[in-house]
Amino acid sequence: MYVATWPSLDAHYLFRPPTAEAPPFPFNAPHRLYSYVARNGIYQLFRALRFKAEDVVLVPDYHSGVEVWAMRAASASLRYYRIDRAMEPDLDELRRLCASGARALYVIHYLGWPQPMAEIAALCAEYGLILIEDCALSLLSEPQGRPLGSTGDYAVFCLYKTLPIPNGGLLIGKAPLPGDLARLDQRACGAASVAGRGVELMLEGFRSRSDSLGRTLQRIKRGAGAALTSLGVARLPVGDIPPTFDSAGFQVDRMNLAMSAVSGRLLGRFDYPGIRQRRRDNYRLLHSRLEGRATLLPKDLDEGICPLFFPILVPDKHAAASALWQRGISAVEFWNYGDPQMAKDESTEARFLRDHVLELPIHQDVTEEQIQFIADEVLDLGLRMPSGTP
Repeated sequence: MYVATWPSLDAHYLFRPPTAEAPPFPFNAPHRLYSYVARNGIYQLFRALRFKAEDVVLVPDYHSGVEVWAMRAASASLRYYRIDRAMEPDLDELRRLCASGARALYVIHYLGWPQPMAEIAALCAEYGLILIEDCALSLLSEPQGRPLGSTGDYAVFCLYKTLPIPNGGLLIGKAPLPGDLARLDQRACGAASVAGRGVELMLEGFRSRSDSLGRTLQRIKRGAGAALTSLGVARLPVGDIPPTFDSAGFQVDRMNLAMSAVSGRLLGRFDYPGIRQRRRDNYRLLHSRLEGRATLLPKDLDEGICPLFFPILVPDKHAAASALWQRGISAVEFWNYGDPQMAKDESTEARFLRDHVLELPIHQDVTEEQIQFIADEVLDLGLRMPSGTP
């Protein structure tokens, strides 16, 4: 059996008519800008807001790296605030930092779960900070009926993490986006990049249904990709976070790439309530199998939350991920690295999360049989933290 990391792209989505219901938030936000990947929107936003070296952005110390490199490439200065092991900030520390003269506060909603937005929004209003929500991991989450991304002045989404599309980021604003963004001249990403990623997503679906056939098709695809590379045909990746990639090598020339027309067409063809419900059902089923037998993060699946993955804590994340991949489960080593310039100041809590959080796939294509398979393999491997770990 094989369980893919991401939902697969079924070719029929390309030809079916749009759904009767209009796409939900954030796709109906009045002020929005689509881009090839989410980091493009982050870079362009800070650039349009005319951030300078003296303008400080408060950023969580638990982050992927690419978002802070985008800010720094746009000339912003960064100051980090601590995220605890429950993936939440210390509000007292955050208040002190907000009072220190920062210009913006950047908030990350982890894996579909919200940050304490009422308190954070109040701090930003009190001290006059721009509030930016990073919803790259939290598309379709709406705890207590309020979509994540609808509180801040701006919000950014990474669409291809939740939806089976080749590429796509989305920046939205409560008010009209800064003038430079309205005049932004985006260029096309290229057919080879779109086709390559689209075929990858289709082959993942084949492999989920037939591992042997899928492996064969993927080998053929890799051979074709190698041939294109040898001919000098460039393709642009999505979701790349190399450990040696830092702000000094940030590729600004890629920051004005547009989302592909194929991705835009697909956005009107998904069952969004069904996607959220399927992810929630898969989460509940896996939780019922692993509760008390694996080490789970202290997160409740409150009404409206759309989980991206199922997070567990393991002693050796790389070894656990490798073992699961060998058994056909595409687990994700979540955010092994952050900003290299912050490494010496990183809190023990952020380091703990980087060392131990492993993501298990529960997306909308994962079947009940596959969930049972994931649980059996996690339990068989004994993937849990030692007794007594806080």
